[in-house]
Amino acid sequence: MNGGDAAGRLVRPFTLTGGRTRPSRADFTLITMVTTVDPPPERAVRPQPEHTRILRRCAEPVTVAELAVHLDLPVSVVVIMLCDLLEAGRIALHRPAPVSRTPDLDLDLLQKVRDGLGRL
Repeated sequence: MNGGDAAGRLVRPFTLTGGRTRPSRADFTLITMVTTVDPPPERAVRPQPEHTRILRRCAEPVTVAELAVHLDLPVSVVVIMLCDLLEAGRIALHRPAPVSRTPDLDLDLLQKVRDGLGRL
């Protein structure tokens, strides 16, 4: 896990979430796309260092799963921090389009997911 500082000390995931173990919202799935809101809200609170890392990664649309991989953090921790940023108005969500009931389209979607995971 990469949650270390410059001195190489390990930061436990629960410290990044303030001891919280569950997200405050159920808006996020592994394939939910996230982007930063530009400009940030006028009364935006200065984010914590890990929140800043997330905001930098979300300058371009990124899925929750990709974000967790890039940050080298558990998805559950990333989702809790994303909830903080969403509630602060710092990010926007782009939910995936509903999966069709056509088997060919479902297979195409699964192949795209497989290819995307292979690139990680």
